[in-house]
Amino acid sequence: MLQLISLLVENKPGALMRVTGLLTSRGYNIESLTVARTMDPELSRMSIVVDLEPNQRAQVIKQMNKLINVLQASDLSEGPAVRRELVLLRVRATMQNRTAILKEAEIFGARAVDSSVEGFALEATGDPEKLNEFIDVMRSYGDIEVTRSGLVAVSLDAKKLKLAPPVHREEVESAV
Repeated sequence: MLQLISLLVENKPGALMRVTGLLTSRGYNIESLTVARTMDPELSRMSIVVDLEPNQRAQVIKQMNKLINVLQASDLSEGPAVRRELVLLRVRATMQNRTAILKEAEIFGARAVDSSVEGFALEATGDPEKLNEFIDVMRSYGDIEVTRSGLVAVSLDAKKLKLAPPVHREEVESAV
């Protein structure tokens, strides 16, 4: 079952490798992963969609919270959160169906970001189910090329972030 995990990590080399290593070493398949710097350039936010059973979620979150560079790992699978994905789609369009394509794009809240005699590049954001429908509709007009960002999310939970002090490499090495 697909689960959404959000992590706040120090923006340092190796942080991504540690998180993905934890998941892959246990045989979990990562469906999507997005990482970007936050407003604080020393921190990054990761959103990971991973295929694991619901009864394994708490254990995985606990293990991630123990990783070096991870300040907070939380499960956003079921709680209140805004979840969005970006799709960039290129569709080849004949002159006869160009207007219909633009009308369909508008219905899905997509917008044309580029246009040529061969077709359009469209941009759409939303929940994955809506974007799947958008892709299916555009596929009916002919050849398409699709790029997806992966899911990103922000919790709507009222509780304040609890940041654990970062574990520094020097502390770990001196303990060994």
